[in-house]
Amino acid sequence: MSKRSIDLEEEQRVVSAKVGNSDLPNAGTIDKEPDVAMGEFEDQYSDEFESDGEIIEVDDEEDKDEEQDDDQEFVERKQQKAQELVEKDKNEEENKQEIYLPHMSRPLGPDEVLEADPTVYEMLHNVNMPWPCLTLDIIPDGLGTERRNYPQSILMATATQASKKKENELMVLKLSQLNKTLVKDDADEEEDDEDDEDNDSDPIIENEEISLRDTTNRLKISPFASNQEVLTATMSENGEVYIHDLGPQTKAFETPGYQIPKSAKKPLHTIRNHGNVEGYGLDWSPLIKTGALLTGDCSGQVYLTQRHTSKWVTDKQPFTFSNNKSIEDIQWSRTESTVFATSGCDGYIRIWDTRSKKHKPAISTRASATDVNVISWNEKIGYLLASGDDDGRWGVWDLRQLSPNNSENVQPVAQYDFHKGAITSISFNPLDESIIAVASEDNTVTLWDLSVEADDEEIKQQAAETKELQQIPPQLLFVHWQKEVKDVKWHRQIPGCLVSTGTDGLNVWKTISV
Repeated sequence: MSKRSIDLEEEQRVVSAKVGNSDLPNAGTIDKEPDVAMGEFEDQYSDEFESDGEIIEVDDEEDKDEEQDDDQEFVERKQQKAQELVEKDKNEEENKQEIYLPHMSRPLGPDEVLEADPTVYEMLHNVNMPWPCLTLDIIPDGLGTERRNYPQSILMATATQASKKKENELMVLKLSQLNKTLVKDDADEEEDDEDDEDNDSDPIIENEEISLRDTTNRLKISPFASNQEVLTATMSENGEVYIHDLGPQTKAFETPGYQIPKSAKKPLHTIRNHGNVEGYGLDWSPLIKTGALLTGDCSGQVYLTQRHTSKWVTDKQPFTFSNNKSIEDIQWSRTESTVFATSGCDGYIRIWDTRSKKHKPAISTRASATDVNVISWNEKIGYLLASGDDDGRWGVWDLRQLSPNNSENVQPVAQYDFHKGAITSISFNPLDESIIAVASEDNTVTLWDLSVEADDEEIKQQAAETKELQQIPPQLLFVHWQKEVKDVKWHRQIPGCLVSTGTDGLNVWKTISV
């Protein structure tokens, strides 16, 4: 029988119960047992203990029942907690499987930050810039083609959009020690331990600057750039087009102690035919090795500039159309040295021939009801041309279907209305004719594979299992988020590698999808 303890300070305390005669227990109900020595403070009656203001009933069977109840309640609590953990894990698993598209899913909350999934990037590096850059291009190097081993090295050029015109610069960058950032499984890490020992160093950024007079709208590197000469054209807001040779700047990266001549920081030639009208159309010919440059402005005029021996000459007569609408982009044909295409604010794509004495387009086709901002000529299939407009739509055109008689009725062979903002850049992969990159004002760069068939059984099954996939075209490979992205370029020597620019700097990335 359990006993109630008492403090020693209460030894002198007298405990008694005042009861009436009628309250005394029936003598017949009390068991006759031998007297047993009892504690000083234990009640003479075995069934209850009574003190001032409180009564504690003690009973062995009741104690056992209470212990059983306590055990049962403890087990129930444990089971409930385990069930809650199972439900929590289940909910987390469901959340992991949710597909989040930055421009289509719910907007981020004030305390939410969108982070890239490191398991889907083979390489991802962010480069902070002193000012936003609207344009960039890759400089070919002598490190070889089909480079797949890490660390990687990239030569590139970009130009700034500074708050003050005099602070603008043409920047030549060398990004080296670009290591693989892909998160690996434990098994893969064990296999690649030896390789990782050589890839622990931080990326290295080297830069050389050339002062510019104004913000640069568009920058292009000649496809014939080499160690001896890196021809670069920049189109400025003030209407001037500068041609620089960045060869000395790239040489400085490879030759310690090399001093860049002052003359190398000045343009080889300045095109002033556009007056003070700015423009965005700019492209080097991929077939004329001596150097042939097309420039188009916001008044609809396109000028051809070519190098004859050591002198640059710009044609006095521009290529124009009667409506004088802005030329947004220019692309030389990859197969015909005299053919080029333009896109404009009138919604038309026009095909031109530099041999035309009238300097008028040979073919025009209506591509959009809004501005056609950008175009890209497929490098492996010479009759495919991609375009992107102000409404976020982009498509691919088969130029074999175009003729002066039916150009108004031609439809694109593929068209997508996926993006929710204007298309700012579009580029076919130079190493894979079916892959294309598309940048948009909705803060995303998307990668697409046009060889994917929409009626593929596996795709249908995936769409049936995942609700979000029903709204996504099966040709979509990847969505990369970057704030206010303006331009994206493929690296010709590193398969699948892209460089994109936005207001938050440069992104150098390669996905597991390409």
